[in-house]
Amino acid sequence: MNKIFILLSISILFLGSTVLIPNNISNSDGDWESLFDGKTLDGWHRFNRKGVKPIWTAKKGVLSFDPDLIPQGDYVHDLVTDKIFKNFQLSIEWNISEGGNSGIFWGVQEGENLNKPYSTGPEIQVLDNDRHPDAKANPKFHQAGALYDLVQPSKDVCKPAGEWNHVLLTIDHNKNQGSVVLNGTKIVEFPLRGEKWNELVSNSKFNDKCEFDRFARLRSGKIGLQDHGNKVSFRNIKIRKL
Repeated sequence: MNKIFILLSISILFLGSTVLIPNNISNSDGDWESLFDGKTLDGWHRFNRKGVKPIWTAKKGVLSFDPDLIPQGDYVHDLVTDKIFKNFQLSIEWNISEGGNSGIFWGVQEGENLNKPYSTGPEIQVLDNDRHPDAKANPKFHQAGALYDLVQPSKDVCKPAGEWNHVLLTIDHNKNQGSVVLNGTKIVEFPLRGEKWNELVSNSKFNDKCEFDRFARLRSGKIGLQDHGNKVSFRNIKIRKL
């Protein structure tokens, strides 16, 4: 009897813990909405283009980018959502190749004279911290989980290349708060506007008023996944409006 009780207790605790992990939340649980059905690229398109080239593939619940499949003479393969979001939590898993580099954007705008998602959208870095030189510089503004070139992670909790990392990105303009939780640890916090935000931008490469005159100017935009020329995969992409 005691053994049965103990086993039931362990099972309840285990189930309880899994429910709290955002990447395991079902599409019908609460207000979470899936941005990737695991089989198609529905809901996504190339930045400032129509449709998606086969360099991006959707198979068995995984969205993968393979630069070896790039058509000759075609260089625009960053993905963005069809939908626009303002205040939200984004739950996503990523798996980077050895020495690889990629990114997750929010607030992305499309239009004339905008060449890349990072022209307008801030980026959460996706990186192989063990091998990519961007992770070795100090301060670590380009390390995995960083608000790229703006805020460095408080800790390195990134798993090695070839393993899945989970990011929970919170963007709340009502509270003027943004944060990044990587593999269960909050590693980055930042404002979304105001004097402190302006200071962060002025101390970064995004202070170039010619190239980045529209950077993070609007509070709503699209979610983006970066083509940085390296193999990368994403899965369990879900969003919850705040």
